[in-house]
Amino acid sequence: MTDRIRRAVDEKGIANVGRGPDHITDPVDPVPVVNIANALTVFRIVLVPVFLVALFMESGESTLWRSIATIVFGVAALTDRYDGMIARQRGLITDFGKLADPIADKALIGGALVGLSILGILPWWVTVVIIAREVWVTALRFWVLRHKVIPASRGGKLKTLLQALAIGLYLLPLGGPWQVAADILMGLAVVVTIYTGLDYTWQAVKVRSDRDDPEPRPSAPRRRAVGGTGGGR
Repeated sequence: MTDRIRRAVDEKGIANVGRGPDHITDPVDPVPVVNIANALTVFRIVLVPVFLVALFMESGESTLWRSIATIVFGVAALTDRYDGMIARQRGLITDFGKLADPIADKALIGGALVGLSILGILPWWVTVVIIAREVWVTALRFWVLRHKVIPASRGGKLKTLLQALAIGLYLLPLGGPWQVAADILMGLAVVVTIYTGLDYTWQAVKVRSDRDDPEPRPSAPRRRAVGGTGGGR
């Protein structure tokens, strides 16, 4: 019995003998990279080529294949909503997820935009503006990656939502008012895309400037003057 107590004191210290686990002060295991939230993100990336194959079947003129492409795109877009929600609710937020989630969004949205432009459904200038912004932001992410991982902002999520809704309407083999609604949503998406790109640029530049600035040196203490009236007192 005495030997058991002595070993406990040696391992934990006298103050911690008999103490149960403390969920506040005890070390917390790191979040595993392989989790359900990250799996949904990777699944979204895998769906991109499946979506593109369905979109280009029969030169994009088949109602059946266009409908299948729309369904695949919708499923992939839904994973964007639920992977982030699950990660926050279950504490599964990782640096991989912060980086892979926006990349998966760019792969899905970028592939859809290029596909629609190739088929003559969406003007090329819209695709160029959006993809140029995404490439720029991705480059900024890697530029500041060593210092900080900047997750997707609410503005970025709104941008992705508007783009996804507009693309979904373009994908459906419909016309008339649906086409007008798609044009309006895509116009709003372009505005938000440009704005969030500028905002992210500002954040990235600020992160790098904060890291690159040298730490201020402490100023030397001021010496009191010796002499004058009443010197020595």
